[in-house]
Amino acid sequence: MKVLVTGPDGFVGTHLCRALSAAGHEVVEAKGPTAEEGVDIRDVERLGELLHATHPDGVVHLAAVSSVARSHRDPVETLDVNVVGTAALLSAARKAVPGARLLVIGSGEVYGRGGEAAPAKESAALEPLSPYAASKAAAEMLALQFHRSYGTDVVCARSFSHIGRGQSVDFAIPSFAAQLAAIRRNEAPPVLRTGDLSPVRDFLHVADVIAAYVLLLEKGAAGGVYNVASGAGHSLRSLLDDMLELCSVQAKIEVDPARLRPVEIPVLVGDPARLAALGWAVRHPLREALRDVLAEQGAL
Repeated sequence: MKVLVTGPDGFVGTHLCRALSAAGHEVVEAKGPTAEEGVDIRDVERLGELLHATHPDGVVHLAAVSSVARSHRDPVETLDVNVVGTAALLSAARKAVPGARLLVIGSGEVYGRGGEAAPAKESAALEPLSPYAASKAAAEMLALQFHRSYGTDVVCARSFSHIGRGQSVDFAIPSFAAQLAAIRRNEAPPVLRTGDLSPVRDFLHVADVIAAYVLLLEKGAAGGVYNVASGAGHSLRSLLDDMLELCSVQAKIEVDPARLRPVEIPVLVGDPARLAALGWAVRHPLREALRDVLAEQGAL
């Protein structure tokens, strides 16, 4: 299968392109506008030219503003890139490659507080609490509308938190690792600055997320929505404690008001049963992912 990937140079995109190639697929990288021969995901004409020229069998749409914190700072940019960009890609693909499969990557954040009582099922109501979550809900609705109205072969993934090598230090776990590395090198006092550590999230190793995407590209049902989740919750504090143990660092923890979100979801865990029915399972322990991040930042 020839697969075009938007956002191929991002955290997940880098891992995905490598995995697709290893699985025998031909990969076309649709890099962003700052890259040579890149494309702005909102430019429907340029996207159409690229799709017509490469004629992929499948498209994985990863290009997005992916930070909840950033979305609170700039909701207009977040909605522009995530919603308008998805609409542009869907429109271009409908004309240039009408038979291609499109895997649209969304987020478990769309459930908001609806996932607190029990692991959220795909049938749960969407209650987004950030511009990022609202943009992902809207992008998914667009994708499903294209499937219902025009027969576009769309599959939607609602991905929960994932960690691994290559993730920006703008995110919590890599930020902790970078601070721990600085403490180990005696370049910083033994103080960790964090946001709220009480939220419970459904974390996955990025390798398991990639395996889910490849599986959904190959076997997901057209018009289907799938949680990419483990079904288990872990607090940020528990992961930080594991990281402190793994790198043998003792540090005082201080909450940095600048790292707090305007709105927080106390518990967000997803039900992976629908994805598991396709043969997917968690294969990489979280401590492996934590080791990978610590090692990348030089904290081990």
